[in-house]
Amino acid sequence: MLTIWGRLNSHNVKKVAWFAEELALPHVRHDVGGTFGMDDAYLALNPNALIPTIEDDGFVLWESNAILRYLAARHGGERWWPADPMLRAVADRWMDWQIDYAEGQRDAFVNLVRRTPEERDTVAVVQAAARCAKRMLLLDHHLSQTEWLSGTQFGIGDIPMGVYAHTWFTLNIERPDVPYVAAWYERLKSRPGYGRVTIPLS
Repeated sequence: MLTIWGRLNSHNVKKVAWFAEELALPHVRHDVGGTFGMDDAYLALNPNALIPTIEDDGFVLWESNAILRYLAARHGGERWWPADPMLRAVADRWMDWQIDYAEGQRDAFVNLVRRTPEERDTVAVVQAAARCAKRMLLLDHHLSQTEWLSGTQFGIGDIPMGVYAHTWFTLNIERPDVPYVAAWYERLKSRPGYGRVTIPLS
């Protein structure tokens, strides 16, 4: 059985937990990180002191997007891990694109979700919102031409940004009109497990 270590209010843990639901993959998850801390046993699995980490039939892996690719390749078959490298690359680029997006959103998320009103840096929030807006407009343009970031159907390329899209739509920030991103977000909400794993923010 798949074991996932990581608290569910982490974006990176949400990715893995959501994909396990998509695959209908039996799994257990243990809260680690943040207020839950990390014991020596966990740090022996992941010396980076980050989350998530998985163990699958004795194989230990960390880094959320690498975990998604591994689970797709091992458990997803052609549906989730196409043999055609071009089809895989379509999804893959958006997984890497999300990493840059996350850097832009971090200040808004940390200040609005993890800090008290007295601790917040409002200038940092405004600047982060502006960075996110530019990226979301680019994403909107792409989604005006296709329903999914993974190509013709939902795939692992949609999961990393799907997690961050939920946060973007729920943070108290200025947002541009992005109708195609909004329509994609609505499609995501019908996916197995999406609501359960994306709702926790704090």
